[in-house]
Amino acid sequence: MERLTPEQLEQLVHTALRSLPDRRAPASLETRVLAALERQAVIPWWHRSWNHWPQSVRVLFVAVCVGAAAVLMFAGLPVQAGLDSAQVQHTFGPALALVDSLVAAGRWLADLVDLLVRQIPAWWLYGAAAFVAGLYAMLFGLGAAAYRTFWSHR
Repeated sequence: MERLTPEQLEQLVHTALRSLPDRRAPASLETRVLAALERQAVIPWWHRSWNHWPQSVRVLFVAVCVGAAAVLMFAGLPVQAGLDSAQVQHTFGPALALVDSLVAAGRWLADLVDLLVRQIPAWWLYGAAAFVAGLYAMLFGLGAAAYRTFWSHR
């Protein structure tokens, strides 16, 4: 047999594949596709994505959202102007004191963890990271083995 160039081989394979008859679709395919299209057509527009909403409804929705944002923003101005800092401190003082103490406790805990982590040798941290990476690799390996054993032959 003669040695073919890649272009000649490509042409030969292309000709052979073109000569094959087209595959026929399953008989039930048309009915399944038409049924899926009918199910899709009966879904109301408000259950579809934003792109399927009518243009007028999209414009109305954006206008209502912008209006609601403006009302909420401008309604808060008189409330902010009429607040007295002493009244706010009296009302929210206990809650703010609790939040302040929680923040202080969190800072203390973060400083303690920082102090403890600085005492651990770096090679221990690298070893722990390598150990965790090994555990993850083993997990994926066992998962792949279990899949091949139980489900790949079905």
